[in-house]
Amino acid sequence: MYVAMNRFKVVRDRAEAFEEVWRGRRTRLDEMPGFIAFHLLRGPEREDHVLYASHSLWADEASFLSWTRSEQFRDSHRNAGQNRDLYLGPPEFEGFTTILAEGQPIGPER
Repeated sequence: MYVAMNRFKVVRDRAEAFEEVWRGRRTRLDEMPGFIAFHLLRGPEREDHVLYASHSLWADEASFLSWTRSEQFRDSHRNAGQNRDLYLGPPEFEGFTTILAEGQPIGPER
């Protein structure tokens, strides 16, 4: 399994607007082979920002990379530049390959 995360530092008084952008966004992730799940996470509040992370689970890194090259990706990100006033800097991407997993399996086979 592959975990793709983007961390966002959102201007503190723009957090609600940031969440609304994500609620209204059509991701088209469900159209992608290897996609398992997506979560938008709200983290700690700091003096000047609120930390958020988008967290998507994929069958493998190749599935995620296919998403980043897809028409679905371009479509779901086409308006991203219109919301620059929400952020303190660009998102910070982090990708992880699963080495060890415990618990119930998560995935399309459920």
